[in-house]
Amino acid sequence: MVDLGKLIRERIRDVDDYPKPGVVFKDITPLLADHVAFAGVVDAIVNYHGRGTIDKIVGIEARGFIIAAPVAYHFGAGFVPVRKKGKLPSQTREETYDLEYGTETIEIHSDAVEPGDRVLIVDDVLATGGTAGAAADLVRRGGAEVVGLSVLLELSFLRGRDRLRNLDVHSLVTV
Repeated sequence: MVDLGKLIRERIRDVDDYPKPGVVFKDITPLLADHVAFAGVVDAIVNYHGRGTIDKIVGIEARGFIIAAPVAYHFGAGFVPVRKKGKLPSQTREETYDLEYGTETIEIHSDAVEPGDRVLIVDDVLATGGTAGAAADLVRRGGAEVVGLSVLLELSFLRGRDRLRNLDVHSLVTV
């Protein structure tokens, strides 16, 4: 039996001062290259929420896409990208928020979610909660229900979960 938490911790490397001085970037590429770890992550997210309970999976740019797409496949759900401003080709809704090293604006296509859709947001890392909170706001503005947020890694010292009190936050590893 594989200890998924241990495997995840072993496959994430720290990169100091990226993308800005003082930031320790959590590089998940070694985890993605390990088929056992990557499959374990996808399976753990699907098992936590239960098959047949989700209509759409929202993946947050860019590493969230990598995890969210196979999760959507396993749920039999649609995949919806949330991207940085100006990256989506059709009409969008946008949300601006603060993150640990600046501000950012993300967008979702205006027709990506519909009233009644049950939506799971998936990302790689939960830091301050700004990106996830903004994504949840975008989904709700489309009339859909956000059933939760699943992340690979939660940086608890940044207290992002505190900003997301109205969400079921599921993290595979918390540091």
